[in-house]
Amino acid sequence: MPQLLHLAKKLSSSYPWTSSPLIISAPMRVMSGPALAVAVSRAGGLGFIGPGLKTQNVIKDLEEASNLIRTSPKLNTDRSSSRSQTLPVGIGFQLWADDINTASSAIERFKPCAAWLFAPRNGQTDIDTWSRRFREASPQTRIWVQIGTVAEARSIAESSEKPDVIVVQGAEAGGHGRAHDGTGLISLLPEIADVLAARGVDIPLVAAGGIADGRGAAAAIALGASGVAMGTRFLATHEARIAHGYQAEILRASEGGASTTRTQLYNHLRGTFGWPEEYSPRTIINRSFVEFQAGRSFEELKEAHDEAVKRGDEAWGLEGRTATYAGAAIGLVRRVEGAEEVVRETRGFVAGVFGEAGVAKL
Repeated sequence: MPQLLHLAKKLSSSYPWTSSPLIISAPMRVMSGPALAVAVSRAGGLGFIGPGLKTQNVIKDLEEASNLIRTSPKLNTDRSSSRSQTLPVGIGFQLWADDINTASSAIERFKPCAAWLFAPRNGQTDIDTWSRRFREASPQTRIWVQIGTVAEARSIAESSEKPDVIVVQGAEAGGHGRAHDGTGLISLLPEIADVLAARGVDIPLVAAGGIADGRGAAAAIALGASGVAMGTRFLATHEARIAHGYQAEILRASEGGASTTRTQLYNHLRGTFGWPEEYSPRTIINRSFVEFQAGRSFEELKEAHDEAVKRGDEAWGLEGRTATYAGAAIGLVRRVEGAEEVVRETRGFVAGVFGEAGVAKL
């Protein structure tokens, strides 16, 4: 327990505006925009802006986040009084497909407090290269690396370019995660914690995957997490950059084990190719996947998909055809709220489980 408390304090001390336990909004591509990230940070969490369709989009998003922070007294004051002068939001990248030079320039210019990396094509070698480039661009920006296997934890332990935070993503996660060798968070996180501890690696762990409310957050902290990241839950917020049809489907779907699957089909229908083969997205099943399983050709599916997209919100739903990336905890997401409310509700539940005194120690 002393070691867990030490790591939690190590994590929170890097972000002076945050409250314990640290609640994080994951960097979901496009949908995690500046409004969502800033709202989460304003509530004492840590909000991440997700990758844009192009790396250049990140610059526009960071500019917007900077403007929002200037009008937020708490965040602006904390930033002014902080030695680091970093932007109190993080940024996520998909550097296997992005321009590292543009990304590094954005990091140098805006100095976000954290950069979230994952999905390397060449394993730890890529992670080390990306980390080094970002640290050269902004030494104050903390490096977060997302992993989903014990083997990746071992690689980090052996690396000379260790991250500041490790995000442990369980197989329950939505979006892109391990395609074939993923493990549920409840066993993955403590095993990774043990592997790192045995090697003397002192890095805070953030839990991700299948966490959609305070119950999941409390469980993750009991497993040894220093903070928790949620993605799917933040899709059902007013600040998410998401189509109404997509958000309505997030609220409708339930029993994620039956209603979601991991497949590259929707990436390909959207024209996205080239993801490292170890990764595959979890998405809500709809007509495209049902017909794919029944043997309909990709060409026919693509034509039907593109026609559906033209109809706007009708593209989502059981009879819809476009991607609806979401995690296995989808059935726990039942209403749209403000992002700040989600952060406070989650934190409040954890405080009820561990007691205010227990949370204060984190």
